[in-house]
Amino acid sequence: MKITGVDIYKYTVGYAHGTYVMSGDRVAATEDGTVIRIRTDQGLEGWGEITTLGKIYLPTFPDGIRIALKDLSEALIGTDPTNIGMVNRIMAGTLMGQEFAKSPIDIACWDILGKSLGRPISALIGGVLNDRFPIYEAVPLAAPESMGEFIRERRAAGINRFQLKVGNNPMDDIARTRASVEAGDSETIIVADSNGGWSLASAKLALQGMAGLAVYVEQPCRSTADCILAHRGSALPLVLDESIVNHDEIYRAKYEANAVSVNLKFGKLGGLTNTIKARDLLQELNMAVSVEDMWGGDIITAATSHVAATTRPESLLMTPFFNDWTDGHVASYLPRSSNGFGSAPTGPGLGIEVEVDKLEHLFTVGRA
Repeated sequence: MKITGVDIYKYTVGYAHGTYVMSGDRVAATEDGTVIRIRTDQGLEGWGEITTLGKIYLPTFPDGIRIALKDLSEALIGTDPTNIGMVNRIMAGTLMGQEFAKSPIDIACWDILGKSLGRPISALIGGVLNDRFPIYEAVPLAAPESMGEFIRERRAAGINRFQLKVGNNPMDDIARTRASVEAGDSETIIVADSNGGWSLASAKLALQGMAGLAVYVEQPCRSTADCILAHRGSALPLVLDESIVNHDEIYRAKYEANAVSVNLKFGKLGGLTNTIKARDLLQELNMAVSVEDMWGGDIITAATSHVAATTRPESLLMTPFFNDWTDGHVASYLPRSSNGFGSAPTGPGLGIEVEVDKLEHLFTVGRA
């Protein structure tokens, strides 16, 4: 099988709950999503997605990703997409870094591999261990009472895992976290996520004020080094995210930062291949697994679901169905969650059918 063409599309991804607010006054109402389709000489197609969360969440942005996708796609014409090791080798030899652009290509190749074998991706990456797994929702940064009310409303819909957006004034963040804990019950899992927004001093104050609350704290400062210093002396379980961008840093997260979990994102790691490797490493290190991407709709939700479904139930901490948060429904709003739980599609590859008419074509590399 050979890649004959790669189509690059865009689409607008809106936030289902109005406005998404993070630390540092970073606000999202709509995002610019990028979708790719890899076509082959045997008629099989594979789909991938990369949707950024603004331009200052992580060091990437849509136009830069699309330029990189052009170079990567040109290098891959004529390559067997089911030889995923070779695909990644060619991409590494074409562009250093640029993992955010490599990610949708890698996902699309897994989609093709699954379709070529008539098996879902989950069957190819270890097999389903979670027929039904709990999902989380993010609670946008707001007044404490508003965040508590958000949790009460979503708990009524079956959601009982939440990622609180904090990272501004530490005194306000302590109040936000306390109100959120009070809105839950003994089964509620809450992660207070600063997205690297606190200064070292603010992080120290926030963690001291949250002492005794049943919460995890995620990425208090921008760098791993500052997260280590901020967390020193705290008993709160630490999750690292934005500063962990390769497998080596997972060891640092455990043995230097004393983190209990790492939030894996396809875009940071370059796709499904490296995310699976990182997931397996976390499990072997007896750490909890969180898996997602920056943002997205049906396609990235499907990819996430396959990783979540093949993760040990006792290891899975947080995973979302982004297509519940957004209106990025380019595959008939599938996969679909139910009462706070998700499952992986059982069809070949990603297990979804993308509706091309909902996408805006940007350019094609190779045969049209």
